[in-house]
Amino acid sequence: MKITVKLFAGFRNDRFKVADQDYPDGATVGDILGALNIALPELGVALINGRHVLPEHVMEDGQTLSLFPKVGGG
Repeated sequence: MKITVKLFAGFRNDRFKVADQDYPDGATVGDILGALNIALPELGVALINGRHVLPEHVMEDGQTLSLFPKVGGG
């Protein structure tokens, strides 16, 4: 299935900003994080078509997944 993946902030380093990528049917948000070498503890927010989802969420063909890292500061 084809998924549009959008990466934000530090997740873009040595990766991409936006890419259409193929994943197997039944892939979860967590599977995509793994394929991108992004550790789950680094994830701040995952959105599918603008709605918050958990790493266990099963993706569907044609969806857009936006990934934001945790933000720290003070």
